[in-house]
Amino acid sequence: VDEKLHGIMRNIYHNSKNAAKEYGVEGNILAGANIAGFMKVAEAMMAQGIV
Repeated sequence: VDEKLHGIMRNIYHNSKNAAKEYGVEGNILAGANIAGFMKVAEAMMAQGIV
């Protein structure tokens, strides 16, 4: 259980870090997390045909 959680948290960190870098706020993990979360929801909405 701990290893699975660790892997999930590592993935969230990397997604946040990469999103921050991609959108010009490199190093701002909080902004990156918000961006990554928004993008995940937006992609799901597009896949559902909502947008």
